[in-house]
Amino acid sequence: MGIVTPESVLFVRIDNIGDLVCTTPAIRAVRERYPMTRIGILVNSYNRDVVRGNPDIDEIYVYRKEKHVHNRGRLGVWLENLRTIREIRKERFHIAINCAYSYSSRTARYTFLTGARERIGYGGEGKINIFYTHPLCVSKTPVHEVLACMKLLEPLGIKGPPPHPFIKVDEGERKRVMEFLKKEGAEGDNIVAIHISSRKPENRWSVEKFRLLADRLGEEGVRVLILWSPGSRDNPCHPGDDEDVGTLLNEARIRPIAYRTDNLRSLIAAIDIARVVICLDGGAMHIASALRKPIVTIWGSTDRRRWAPWGTGHIILQKDTRRADSVTVDEVVEAFKRIQGG
Repeated sequence: MGIVTPESVLFVRIDNIGDLVCTTPAIRAVRERYPMTRIGILVNSYNRDVVRGNPDIDEIYVYRKEKHVHNRGRLGVWLENLRTIREIRKERFHIAINCAYSYSSRTARYTFLTGARERIGYGGEGKINIFYTHPLCVSKTPVHEVLACMKLLEPLGIKGPPPHPFIKVDEGERKRVMEFLKKEGAEGDNIVAIHISSRKPENRWSVEKFRLLADRLGEEGVRVLILWSPGSRDNPCHPGDDEDVGTLLNEARIRPIAYRTDNLRSLIAAIDIARVVICLDGGAMHIASALRKPIVTIWGSTDRRRWAPWGTGHIILQKDTRRADSVTVDEVVEAFKRIQGG
């Protein structure tokens, strides 16, 4: 494409938490190469806190998914998103980059509607790429999401190893977590966070195994901090794991500490305090990788070539059954000892 010093770049990333975390190296790469370029990003309302306070981003625009909005009809959500697109179009972005690796006509249309003169994105095989001025081909072999995002920058003359993912920790939220732990008598650096939630059924671990794991670590003198996606499992907007956490706490022999994270900022702060993170595949894992935490992660069907934690020490536990619940408690305990060098 041969673009020389783009005046402004808009990243489009309106999918999941982990996807957005894996986009931050590409954003940093643009900032490092073109420090005077104006950088914006379109995210969804659920993910916004991943990039809140990111020094590489000048403007954040918010897209709302209907399923994430309480007490608002489809028309109201559609009108709000239309206002966001109109706001973006007024800014007359030079380049828009759709970071989704698998082709989606919805995100491709949003990229087109930004009004950017140059539009970069991965095109679907055999599709007519009317939405992009510069469509890229998806690799025939799996590519990590961080590298897939970096590939989109080649038309801007940016190549090379990606920077590390970045998340800014909200100091107010961090202080609240520290105060909570102090009341629980859990000061110091012996906190190990266990995040129990994952969206896909095949990537979930049973609450009984989490209970046994918490007991085993508690026996070793570890202060276990339980984290989860808050809300009832029946919540139509944000299904959560409140019921499972209640079961875990009631049945644990050595009661762990449970910290409810009602927003993404509080989850980021809680993970930042932990010295090791044990989790399933999901957004919490990618947050931990951005914060450079050692990670033990229990996997089901996810392809590690695409979604392994990036840039931090980690152990992935995954069986041929492709179901997370096939992993045993003993295997997690052994991996935990290895990751901390014990």
